[in-house]
Amino acid sequence: RENFIHLCNPHLEKMKEDILYHFALGTGTHDFPALFGDVKFVCVGGSPSRMKAFIAYIAEELGLGSPGGDYPNICAGTDRYAMYKVGPVLSVSHGMGIPSISIMLHELIKLLYHAKCSDITIIRIGTSGGIGLEPGSVVITRQSVDATFKPQLEQVVLGKTVIRSTNLDEQLAKELMQCSKEIGQFNTVIGNTMCTLDFYEGQGRLDGAICLYDEEEKLQYLKNAYDSGVRNIEMESSVFAAMCNLSGVKAAVVCVTLLNRLEGDQISSPHDILVEYQQRPQKLVGYFIKKSLGKV
Repeated sequence: RENFIHLCNPHLEKMKEDILYHFALGTGTHDFPALFGDVKFVCVGGSPSRMKAFIAYIAEELGLGSPGGDYPNICAGTDRYAMYKVGPVLSVSHGMGIPSISIMLHELIKLLYHAKCSDITIIRIGTSGGIGLEPGSVVITRQSVDATFKPQLEQVVLGKTVIRSTNLDEQLAKELMQCSKEIGQFNTVIGNTMCTLDFYEGQGRLDGAICLYDEEEKLQYLKNAYDSGVRNIEMESSVFAAMCNLSGVKAAVVCVTLLNRLEGDQISSPHDILVEYQQRPQKLVGYFIKKSLGKV
């Protein structure tokens, strides 16, 4: 059963029904194998609208569904997360920050387990702040590191600190990098991703409501991050990597950079440019899925 989802929770076997509350789904009310048993690729990202756009894009790329067709939100019974499916691809929103994606992942991993899915690949697609990269560059994460540049997730469980590994699948990262070379449309690098607990102070910004450091200190911190191998900053990758590791799932993080943090803090590119940037991870992951299915 190596290629099946592994649940690190013996208590679940004793439950008559498992209610995935934040998805408005449950094993007592839904036939998970029938609904999700054919899923092989799961793509997750912060915004519900972006994940709906992704499922429409991948449906067209795979030749599934009709152009301009609508894709119903499987989680319509809740406003916490949105979920869309076409063929073997599931697209799920996770909100912003570690707590939000953590809740989603607990229920997503259980969903895939109850559906008896196998050989699953989960990829987070999103946006980030770059360090030393031109805006619009795509970063494939080698390791997720914390704000002290350590490849770990520190969590408090039952009052005790638990440290979990945040490495990501090396072979999958290489395959995605090769796909980007074949597309040849935008700069892509493999590097470490720093995962922080907030958007402002935690990322060394000078433009938040509170800032008790100066620009020189900020720049030194970001340069130290760059020297340690960090190429972008976001707020979800550490718990994503840790939970996928524990569940035996191949995982990757693919984020586009919206700005170079060594040159500023605020995102000032025109809207149409930002929209095109945000499509780059979708294009890369879409190409990877097509290639994996022998459709390139």
